Amino acid sequence: MVRIFSHYFALGTLYLVAVDAACLFVALLSGLSFVFVDGSKPLLNAVPGVIVIVAMLLLPASVLGLYNNDSQEKLWPIAPRFSVPLAVGLIFLHWIFYRTPDGAISLQAIVTTLSMATIARLLVFSVSPAAPSFINRRVMILGVGSDAAMVHETLEKSRVPGLYFVGFYSPDDDPTLTANLPANKILLPARTITDTARMLKVNEIIIATRERRGGILPLGELLDCKLKGIKVIDLSAFYETYKSKVRIDFLRESWFIFGDGFRQGRARMFVKRAFDIFASTVLLLLSMPVMLFAAIVIKLESGGPVIYRQERIGLGGRPFNVLKFRSMRVDAEHDGRPQWAQAGDTRVTRVGRIMRLTRIDELPQLITVLAGHMSLVGPRPERQFFVDQIVQKVPFYAARHSVKPGVTGWAQVRHHYGASVDDASDKLEYDLFYVKNHTLLFDILILFYSVRVVLLAQGSR
Repeated sequence: MVRIFSHYFALGTLYLVAVDAACLFVALLSGLSFVFVDGSKPLLNAVPGVIVIVAMLLLPASVLGLYNNDSQEKLWPIAPRFSVPLAVGLIFLHWIFYRTPDGAISLQAIVTTLSMATIARLLVFSVSPAAPSFINRRVMILGVGSDAAMVHETLEKSRVPGLYFVGFYSPDDDPTLTANLPANKILLPARTITDTARMLKVNEIIIATRERRGGILPLGELLDCKLKGIKVIDLSAFYETYKSKVRIDFLRESWFIFGDGFRQGRARMFVKRAFDIFASTVLLLLSMPVMLFAAIVIKLESGGPVIYRQERIGLGGRPFNVLKFRSMRVDAEHDGRPQWAQAGDTRVTRVGRIMRLTRIDELPQLITVLAGHMSLVGPRPERQFFVDQIVQKVPFYAARHSVKPGVTGWAQVRHHYGASVDDASDKLEYDLFYVKNHTLLFDILILFYSVRVVLLAQGSR
């Protein structure tokens, strides 16, 4: 794993991006060679423009989830996720080549070059999906209990390219602990951890046991492994690295105090606020026609107020009023008791259902961002009624109030819609990861992920 923008990326994923970029670069440069065949202009002059075009093609591919780990083994997820951005790029390139004074390249040539890139992509990762040896990582789990089983399950589901699981190293000879694990993956302690890791060429050891007292953990051997270049991580670091979240059941106050991250300096807050003002102003101007149309259809369908104001809890636990387009009936909470929104909620109007699906109902929150009560990216604000319930059952929930709430957030792009205290607990694990690691570049990355959530209508209710 490589950490970029306070976010972890698998080397295999970066390898996929690099191969796609190379395929597109060669294909597009080959197409341009037909334009400059007479030698009137050096082909090298086109290289900077081709690099920009490749980046513009890969961006929508990433937004559509082409580089999700669950899409690398089958042809069907790869083909549409790669062909859609290429189709968009086809229109874009056609417009560029026919508008530039340097001459034109035929539509047939553009189709040919982009088809070459598509075929190369499918051949590389569908016919031969194995990752190259230089990005392979061999992982060993220290422990044979329930935590070890959970880590193994996470690794299996993550399908990180190049990751190979070598087995569980048992710190003792108790066979009852290995009942729910694959028998062929149990590495009994006949050898030391150092010898076992060297023999199996292990690159990473995951400590999957919470009990560290009484000599259960062989600290001397683990130190020896680390000094030999083997990465050693505990359960908290594992979930941050592989799941981009923080497991709250592993947390202690000392983790917040002595761990890295959670920096809330003035410079960072200034940059974040400047970006919020600029981006929300641009988005407001661009979405004004949509907002005007939404206001009209809301009024025509059900009458009543167009904008829905609701008190939420923000930075430092202080209340503020959030603005949204009204998507429910006027009497949605006629008994005065707050309710979680549910799937197929009968209180949602027909227009409201469409707005929730497309997230148009969230657009007035841009005004709240400009007012300084919210940020574009941050934990979603909750109502005081629900906060009071959650803090009694979910530890460290108040930590999310150390940053401004957001229109979108890491939990929103990684977790389904929350409609219970249990869901709030699950989302908090992503919120804490954001609070710990938030940077401007991480915010931009989340905004790109949010585009995919909107396009694929994920998590709306």
